[in-house]
Amino acid sequence: PKLQQGDYHVPVLVREVIAFLLTEKSVTLVDATVGDGGHSLALLEANPHIRVIGLDVDPQSLAVAQQRLAKFKNRFLFVNGNFRHMTSLLTANGITSVDGVLADLGMSSRQIDRPERGFSYLDEGPLDLRLNPSLPQTAAELMAALEQDELVRLLRDYGEERQARPIARAIVQQRRRHPIRTTTDLRLIIEGVVRGPHRIKSLARVFQALRIAVNEELQALQELLQQAFTLLASGGRMALISYHSLEDRIVKEFFRAQALSCTCPPEFPVCVCGKKSQAVILTPKPVTPGPEELAANRRSRSAKLRVLQKR
Repeated sequence: PKLQQGDYHVPVLVREVIAFLLTEKSVTLVDATVGDGGHSLALLEANPHIRVIGLDVDPQSLAVAQQRLAKFKNRFLFVNGNFRHMTSLLTANGITSVDGVLADLGMSSRQIDRPERGFSYLDEGPLDLRLNPSLPQTAAELMAALEQDELVRLLRDYGEERQARPIARAIVQQRRRHPIRTTTDLRLIIEGVVRGPHRIKSLARVFQALRIAVNEELQALQELLQQAFTLLASGGRMALISYHSLEDRIVKEFFRAQALSCTCPPEFPVCVCGKKSQAVILTPKPVTPGPEELAANRRSRSAKLRVLQKR
């Protein structure tokens, strides 16, 4: 069915993304998380001379974007694949250098609002959580396979969940009785452990932790950053929008490492490492949505945009 404008996921920080990514040098841009195509559409409409390569790991999202951006088919290339393979995906299409890279690391509303994908603890659905349905392991299968200590580590490292140990213990006790297959099965376990005002946050953190683990999101992000930076032409920019502290920390540290010149210990009288700064950070503090955007799109509230320019 043909979607109407109101049916699409609302992209965040669109004006800011356009301001940072469209420079006089911009010819070829990569939207590494094309989703419903909102950012790509805005970029293509803002500058009639650019072309955009849109990557997405989720074939359903790509199909939606393809329909939405049909009128730009001469300036837009769709590529189905994980952004952690950006170099090989672009090389296969004859592209070895780009002027800008955008990655919006958030979930699209369409993914969250579809119970059959299992991303939301609010709706009954299979405990799947795969962004790419062809991945080998669902969240339910991962939870069934992990030892209690591994579950604790996963919830602590990827969800920053304070109640990781009691939740993991409850999961293990429950799965001995019967398999944990649905979002409701998991929600009831968490609600049995965490009561009161922290319940909702714990639910969000546990589901986040499982999603990150199933999709190897943090490893993929580190691979994306390295490959995107290598692909950038001199003066090219990369813009990353993150939604939780784990992602934001990885982006911030990567940007800082590229911008850093000397890495010698402070007690050295002269530089012996010879490291030259590779980039300039254009956002000393992350850019966040203003009051107008927050009022229009509640899901934008945790978005942080960081931008780096290659020297």
